[in-house]
Amino acid sequence: MSPPANKMSRLAAQVQHLPAALQGVAFSLLFGRYVPFLATAGLRFDEVGPQQLIVSIRNRRKVQNHIKGVHAAAMALLAETATGFVVAMNMPDDKLMLLKSMQVNYTKRSQGQMRAVAHLSSEQVQLMHETDKGEVLVPVCVTDESGESPIECQMLWAWIPKKRPE
Repeated sequence: MSPPANKMSRLAAQVQHLPAALQGVAFSLLFGRYVPFLATAGLRFDEVGPQQLIVSIRNRRKVQNHIKGVHAAAMALLAETATGFVVAMNMPDDKLMLLKSMQVNYTKRSQGQMRAVAHLSSEQVQLMHETDKGEVLVPVCVTDESGESPIECQMLWAWIPKKRPE
């Protein structure tokens, strides 16, 4: 049995009926309206699913550092966005999700376009639905055009009830 739909999964469902070639653009526009900074940075949603989400960023002038690679902050944004939206796809509407911590280790110089793939396990999704407060460590793999990982990171997402007990 799949978890009940939430606001984010209902938004995503609006795009699922489009041809595959248009879905990435539609997700990027839709989620860019939800979080305007994503559109500013030019993040693209390549795959959106309940337990896996893939986001990419092109190496273009707006997001480059002084050596013409994707800026360190843009790399961290890419990882945070992939993990945040995969959590958002599963977070019940009566809970507020928050990034509790992010660990980003820069291990090598990046080459070209980058992509982040974030995953949630079935157990993590179940935990979000069964507990009022909690946290999940969301693994994310960020790679560049060479297929290498210039950064290693993980994001700890927490949730609490939206309404405080009286």
